[in-house]
Amino acid sequence: MIKISEAIIVEGKYDKIKLSSIVDAVIIITNGFGIFKDTEKLELIRYYARKTGIIILTDSDAAGRKIRGYIKGAVGNGKVTNVYIPDIFGKEKRKTKPSSEGKLGVEGVDTQILLEAFRKSGITASDNCQKSDITKLTLYELGLSGGENSMELRLKLQKKLGLPQQLSAGALIEVLCTMTDSSGLSDIVEKIKEENNGI
Repeated sequence: MIKISEAIIVEGKYDKIKLSSIVDAVIIITNGFGIFKDTEKLELIRYYARKTGIIILTDSDAAGRKIRGYIKGAVGNGKVTNVYIPDIFGKEKRKTKPSSEGKLGVEGVDTQILLEAFRKSGITASDNCQKSDITKLTLYELGLSGGENSMELRLKLQKKLGLPQQLSAGALIEVLCTMTDSSGLSDIVEKIKEENNGI
């Protein structure tokens, strides 16, 4: 498994499942054309484009190109790297028939071909895979979920870190894992509490 610092943008959950087996990275799903109306997710993508850079890895069909173009235009000055998979004709195992253009999507492409596509795009990857230890339990223990003032504290944390305000708990955990570990998060939360008289 390789560690990639940039967030990877893919079209669907099966693409994410495939990539999760070969890379340690934040992987964001567009839900196909759903990204055109999902302002919260687009804000998260913009955040990553500014902070770590994003990698756009969509299918090689017309829909994939349209989604890629939309995201690239929407992130503005953020850092965007395009990774392209080659045109490979065939059908994904889980599908009964090929796509309209008959090409394999990200989920159907061989692992080695995907890794080669990353390499060709100059993606910085390393083999030292150290995961952050932040979990849902961490958020609970620090008072960021499940408590009387959890939402207020969570919003103050997101503001302090320059994160979009409307993040789900799962998305917040993913973002925090790219920034710090539970000890570092604890320090940040304590500072926020001190600045706000304990919340």
